Amino acid sequence: DVQLQASGGGLVQAGGSLRLSCAASGFFFDGYKIGWFRQGPGQDREAISCISNIDGTTWYTDSVKGRFTVSSDNAKNTVYLQMNSLKPEDTAVYYCAAGTYSLCGNEYWGQGTLVTVSS
Repeated sequence: DVQLQASGGGLVQAGGSLRLSCAASGFFFDGYKIGWFRQGPGQDREAISCISNIDGTTWYTDSVKGRFTVSSDNAKNTVYLQMNSLKPEDTAVYYCAAGTYSLCGNEYWGQGTLVTVSS
């Protein structure tokens, strides 16, 4: 069965860094596209960063450009989201998802991991 496991969240001070991991199993990882999403309190879920395991194409939403970096390790079936210069506005539950159509894969979802950034 398809499984996605997000991990690496926690409490960090503003300006600090965290690395989130999305470990995948149960499908051909190399043929999928992976999306990172987040949802803060009272906010809509939004796409943050996405990557294609097929050709390496990446995308970032404007609010995280220059601060976040997405990467994929196909040998480990894992996608990472390196988050630097964190701001309180980054506080949210972060999710990873996989799919075959959109660059921001959204057909299979993992459980979220909570990131809290203190001021």
